Amino acid sequence: MDVFCRTFLPAAAETGVASPTVSRHLPVLRNCVPAGEVTVLVTRCTRPEQPTHGCLLLLTTRRLVITEQTRLLHRLRLHLNTELRHLNNVAWNPDPRASMVELAATAVDGVRERFLIRADRPSQMWQLDALFSQVFRPKMAARSAVANSAAPVDRPAVPGIGHHPVPAAAATPPARLTAPARAPRLSPAIAV
Repeated sequence: MDVFCRTFLPAAAETGVASPTVSRHLPVLRNCVPAGEVTVLVTRCTRPEQPTHGCLLLLTTRRLVITEQTRLLHRLRLHLNTELRHLNNVAWNPDPRASMVELAATAVDGVRERFLIRADRPSQMWQLDALFSQVFRPKMAARSAVANSAAPVDRPAVPGIGHHPVPAAAATPPARLTAPARAPRLSPAIAV
């Protein structure tokens, strides 16, 4: 069995995604994700503009895939399939009052995507917040470092203007996401 399946099934079980949902979405997701990818999160989510359409969010160490199912005919379709490095302006906002996290990112086509992930308890919401920090902050730091290296060298830096350098420690992904020997994964206990 490949790394993706070994990590996908436990991640879906951890977040309470039902087996029929997993079986229905898995063939589509397998076509989007290489066999060597490590699954970080599988959870249900909704889009604010279409709350009646149920979505399934799959996050790996390199990719974000969202599938959705229409409410009336229960048709399954791919909504988003992109490498994390192609996402811009990634932001997530935990909302303790609503016990949910909003994940937003701008896709390569310029469309701003927003997804709402509901948590049963505040602790689960904060676990999801920590997970997104581990996955997205290193990529944002790397992008910032590339932008800083592309800046013109003949102009002196003006404090408070332009990009700010990110500490090297922030640009280093967590060891548990990069160690290839153990099929590592983050383990949020988000039940949605």
